[in-house]
Amino acid sequence: MDIRIDSLLTGATGATGVVAIIDVFRAFTTAAVALANNAARIVMVSSVEEALALRANGTGQIRMGEVRGRPPDGFDFGNSPFEVSGIDFAGKTIIQRTSAGTQGIAAASQADRLYAASLVTARATAQAMREPEPEVVTLVAMGKYALTRTDEDELCALHLRNVLEGRPVARMERTG
Repeated sequence: MDIRIDSLLTGATGATGVVAIIDVFRAFTTAAVALANNAARIVMVSSVEEALALRANGTGQIRMGEVRGRPPDGFDFGNSPFEVSGIDFAGKTIIQRTSAGTQGIAAASQADRLYAASLVTARATAQAMREPEPEVVTLVAMGKYALTRTDEDELCALHLRNVLEGRPVARMERTG
């Protein structure tokens, strides 16, 4: 398995094989919380207009996300795992638009299979990416606004690579 690590929107555009788009602090951690809270699925889009149109045509019931950190007018939730942590999405389809993560998903048009990854989903994402074992894996750290690298996304890419390669990874124990 050839594992490639890239970054930002240019990395997403050129990503091939099995691709993980990584947005740790907000987008894909928020998505993971929404799915854990019973959302049926999440449709990821690149523009506010697309999110509004999909809701209007009945594709989804909830709009969630941000533009440069702020929830757009007409959105039900921002891009905060904490904000959605107490919401039961009971079978609802969420339409998500963000300034980094969903931009990468939309740009990764050359992917054979595409995953949205964060630290909270890293082990499960790596397991899904391995079955069946791909020839090429591309891990794309999206950074801030898909324009500037961030430590957390870059480190998540390295962590995913280590898990995919079967390297030992540190496990943190919760105390107290």
